[in-house]
Amino acid sequence: MHMVDLIDKKKKGKKLSQEEIYYFVNGYTEGRIPDYQVSALLMAIYFKGMDEEETRILTMAMVESGDQIDLSPIKGIKVDKHSTGGVGDKVSLIVIPLVASLGIPVAKMSGRGLGHTGGTIDKLESIEGFDIGLSMEKFMDNVNTYKMAIVGQTGDLTPADKKLYALRDVTATVDSVPLIASSIMSKKIASGSDAIVLDVKVGNGAFMKTLEDARVLAKAMVSIGKGLGRETVAVLTNMNEPLGKEVGNANEVREAIQALKGEGSKDLLSVSVTIAGHMAVVGKAFQDLEEAKAAIIENIDNGKALALLKVLVKIQGGNEEQIARPELLPVARINVPVIAKEEGFVHEIKAEEIGTSAMLLGAGRETKEDLIDYAAGITLHKKVGEYVNIGDVLCTLMTNKENYKDAYEKALEAYELSEEKPEEIPFILDVITE
Repeated sequence: MHMVDLIDKKKKGKKLSQEEIYYFVNGYTEGRIPDYQVSALLMAIYFKGMDEEETRILTMAMVESGDQIDLSPIKGIKVDKHSTGGVGDKVSLIVIPLVASLGIPVAKMSGRGLGHTGGTIDKLESIEGFDIGLSMEKFMDNVNTYKMAIVGQTGDLTPADKKLYALRDVTATVDSVPLIASSIMSKKIASGSDAIVLDVKVGNGAFMKTLEDARVLAKAMVSIGKGLGRETVAVLTNMNEPLGKEVGNANEVREAIQALKGEGSKDLLSVSVTIAGHMAVVGKAFQDLEEAKAAIIENIDNGKALALLKVLVKIQGGNEEQIARPELLPVARINVPVIAKEEGFVHEIKAEEIGTSAMLLGAGRETKEDLIDYAAGITLHKKVGEYVNIGDVLCTLMTNKENYKDAYEKALEAYELSEEKPEEIPFILDVITE
């Protein structure tokens, strides 16, 4: 078998066999096939695509290139969630205790953030002492005992995906549906859960800008999951503005606590309850989504879900007092109000601009080596649809950096105002089950 034949075959729009896909994935991972040939194949895939079977085989080839987590010692149906990424996305912090409150095991493996703001692991590490480096034995024991645990990604999961993604990033082949879908799903399959709920963000602050494109990606990922024996559902959610009102690590922990009390931003609560509801259904605790959501809301109202967040923090070595008293979480030294220079309705808040502003304040990383300031972030005072007068505070920047000029300009640019009130976009845009 020769790589040039595979490139030529895909260039002509023909289907690659299982043997051919495993040949190029394993050969590249092991260093036997050079970058320039894989780059050519990725570009051919970008233009000619892959069918469902090819995409599923590519996913499994990446899964089998490294370690696979065996979660069989955990009793029950293990449910995982994945978000395609957005600004202010603290949904995992909320759904882990929500789903656990229904008796469904959540064995969550999560990564650090790179870019706009921190990942779920970074947010949790803003809690004093929180340990994301549990041994696999302790991780599984916590899930069996308390129905929940979260750790940083362990072992050498999907090394093929890491190499291929790095190459896609520098060859303009990132935005290919089969390549995105196989990349995301390979990590989820290798992580060992039985069922997966995907939160696919749609809008200016998301990777998928249009609902049509998001549906195509969601259907591809659901097809992969189901084809590999995992119950999979994709929920398409609005990311035409940051989710909730807080951006930044400690800020988002505070807002998650507020949401678990049933308070705060309607968009965040709606998305979190919907995602948790679908996790409850694929976890076979409920047959009906509305029944699941009613049980979830009941566990918010009776305080059970918030109590479980405290338990999660305690069993992973964190300071649970910071959950009871969120004011003890890291607080920035400098607060800067961003003042409106014009009036009108907030038509859009460019989530990427807010994310970049937060990163400049210290809340995110430009490189993997950068240190995060857990106290840095942004509080949004005006959301889409609200009226703004000249002189109103649009948002507040929080930082420990003396130079925040660029971050201020980014935050101001993020707000787009108009004379007319914008049409209301639902928080949940679609649900893909097959």
